[in-house]
Amino acid sequence: MSNEQQIENEIQAKGLNAPRLTPAHIDAMIASEQYYVFPGTTLTVCCLTLLNGFTVTGESAAASPENFDVEIGRKIARENARKQIWAFEGYLLRERLYRG
Repeated sequence: MSNEQQIENEIQAKGLNAPRLTPAHIDAMIASEQYYVFPGTTLTVCCLTLLNGFTVTGESAAASPENFDVEIGRKIARENARKQIWAFEGYLLRERLYRG
């Protein structure tokens, strides 16, 4: 179980029911994803396209080329891109709450 899911479970167990974001909401905002590894490098970039067409990117790179693994690079780059969605969606939620 991911740390993110553990926190979600704790929030639910404590009955914290005010408007908030959830991991499921963040995942539901993703319409598509694309990956690119720059030739001759370990740099992997993930581009997540959101439902509204906005894009966020994340990257990863292995310090030692011998440790480079495409799937691990994709996972790390995707998670780094996904973190940006939390920030943007958090801002939108706070704005909605502020405006009532």
